[in-house]
Amino acid sequence: MRKDIHIPKVEGVSMAVVKETDNVDAEWGVYLINHKTVELKNIIVASKGYGNINDEEIKTSTLRHFHDEVGANSFQKIEKIMPDVFGLNNEYMLTFYIDGVIHDRKYIFVPDSVLEDNLIQIPLVERPGILIR
Repeated sequence: MRKDIHIPKVEGVSMAVVKETDNVDAEWGVYLINHKTVELKNIIVASKGYGNINDEEIKTSTLRHFHDEVGANSFQKIEKIMPDVFGLNNEYMLTFYIDGVIHDRKYIFVPDSVLEDNLIQIPLVERPGILIR
């Protein structure tokens, strides 16, 4: 049955881990960024972390977030993220609708990708962070 459902390729929608403050104990957040000229509706993001730290397998809880819509050329904060989990794979499964058509994509921030040396200016949010397009 799933093979009969056409799910278009997601383009123009990004996820970013953003450094929200510039102090030593910086706060970080995960943002959904809509670069499209149409709004996203009925957005669900499932987030989880997993991997190995010091030869110990670690899994975080799975969190689910719902937002009614994210406007065209705008962004929405999904969750706060702690630097303690930057050494894990941080996975975000995004599902949303455009004009009644479902769209689906997985974004994974790999271990140790969120480093000061890797930060870029995130479009629309206008803060430094790591972006997956």
